[in-house]
Amino acid sequence: MRRALRALSTVLIVAGALLLADAGITLLWQEPISAFIANRQQNKLSQQLQQIEQTAPTPLQSRALAALRTEQHRIAFLARVARREAKDGEPFGRLRIPSIGQDSVVVNGTAPDDLRKGPGHYPDTNFPGLGGTVAIAGHRTTYGAPFNKIDQIGRGDTLVLEMPYARFTYVFTRQLIVKPTATWVTRDVGYEQLVLSACHPLFSAAERIIVFARLQSVQERGAAASPSRQRAAN
Repeated sequence: MRRALRALSTVLIVAGALLLADAGITLLWQEPISAFIANRQQNKLSQQLQQIEQTAPTPLQSRALAALRTEQHRIAFLARVARREAKDGEPFGRLRIPSIGQDSVVVNGTAPDDLRKGPGHYPDTNFPGLGGTVAIAGHRTTYGAPFNKIDQIGRGDTLVLEMPYARFTYVFTRQLIVKPTATWVTRDVGYEQLVLSACHPLFSAAERIIVFARLQSVQERGAAASPSRQRAAN
């Protein structure tokens, strides 16, 4: 009986220590179990995104691109193609925020299952290259916590959204704390902007922290590059 009690007490002590460690890690950074799951999902998404980037346009799309003389028109054409073919839970693009060390594959969609994989693009907002607002939501403490340090993004910081057809660089403009019902934050404002959204404060869904960034520059990628650049690359 004494041995059984000692064994039980040892198990309880170890379990308690693990729970405390889990809580401590969560408070300092993120929940470790869901982070492991998200990391595996991100690796898979990275491979999928790479395949999308390497996929050549269809013959019909190639003819249409050849008829477009400007970078802006080619990017807009490919953005419309991407928007038409987008499926929930699949790769949307890659978000890089150097100031907070963030680098994640963004998925299309903001349903719970989508956000478990990484940041999610609001389907009712536009695709980069089509003007208007591009909005992305992300977790702060679970599933990789991609937006854990979103509150540290500030003046002069850049946010880069890499799509298969172009690289979009945005510059921080402002940060707001709003109620969850403040859907106006994703509305179009007359110019292209990136909006990031996450729960606030940490470990609470009482409010939302919103980061706004305005488009600064665009660099074509892949099939959006001019025919001369594509030949040079080959």
